[in-house]
Amino acid sequence: MILIINAHPSRNSFTSAIANSYATGAREAGAKVELLNLYDLKFDPILHDAYHKIMPLEEDLIRAQKLIKACKHLVICYPQWWGSGPALLKGFIDRTFLPGFAFHYRNNSSRWDKLLSGRSAELWLLSDSPKLWFFIMYWNSPIKWLKTATLQFCGFNPVKVNIIDRVRFLTLPQREKALERARKSSFLAAKKL
Repeated sequence: MILIINAHPSRNSFTSAIANSYATGAREAGAKVELLNLYDLKFDPILHDAYHKIMPLEEDLIRAQKLIKACKHLVICYPQWWGSGPALLKGFIDRTFLPGFAFHYRNNSSRWDKLLSGRSAELWLLSDSPKLWFFIMYWNSPIKWLKTATLQFCGFNPVKVNIIDRVRFLTLPQREKALERARKSSFLAAKKL
């Protein structure tokens, strides 16, 4: 199963269109697809008390964890804001990628168990800035925080990165080309499962 997480807080965003196009391509390839639009989920995005006291999960987060466990390929579509992703995505990760679910620190060791191993992932990062800007100015932080410090930390491998930059300057034909790129990418990912 392919799980697609649309992390843009607006349903009318180009990020949402990319997520929908990816879902269409995967379904055309015969894959079972689940699409989670974070703007539809009801949950508190703040991890109160950090990991000192685990908060009870809301129904939407329980379902999200089940889908993450069940998927073979996870796709996250998100905009680059302030050198990172939107707060909604960060809150979702803080609340779902919990110790005992996504990772487990070993006793008396600096090592940890990656509890989500055996899955691949794909990021679709959309940005108004040119790629070169966040590689040079942000040291690639819009990608590293999610690819390396989150997904690979929890065992996802490989993690493919797709970037659509200069979004606010894209013409209609360029937008259509990007949507087709997402559809084709998902078709290929589905065939590998």
